[in-house]
Amino acid sequence: MASIGFRPKSLLLAELLSGLGLTLRYFFRPKVTINYPYEKGPLSPRFRGEHVLRRYPNGEERCIACKLCEAICPAQAITIEAEPRVDGSRRTTRYDIDMTKCIYCGFCQEACPVDAIVEGPNFEFATETREELFYNKEKLLANGDRWEAEIAQNLTADAPYR
Repeated sequence: MASIGFRPKSLLLAELLSGLGLTLRYFFRPKVTINYPYEKGPLSPRFRGEHVLRRYPNGEERCIACKLCEAICPAQAITIEAEPRVDGSRRTTRYDIDMTKCIYCGFCQEACPVDAIVEGPNFEFATETREELFYNKEKLLANGDRWEAEIAQNLTADAPYR
């Protein structure tokens, strides 16, 4: 059995004084914490948050109903229905995302040839009921209108890496 011998460090409380010295060193430095609800930290341009459907500058929706996002979604969270228009182009009549299924992988955004569906910068979309997390086309377009400036800026910053 090993005996606990006399240790000068223990008697002089060297570890305690070392810890207090470290505390005093950091005590007078600028604080690194942020006051979250009022201050927000920086987000990467590649951040994957709440989904949005984007529009062209003339107001027309970008989605051409190619259904690539629906096909590539591993969680099968996207449902699209489309029909041809009078001018011959195809547009969606229904675009639903079940956010309770979504795993935020970004495959839908990568597959879209016209950058219509994008995962935006919003991460504060908590709800009280599950039904509020079933996004329809109108809600997705409203999100796109709300976040368009920041999304365009993020896509421009990320363009060299795509």
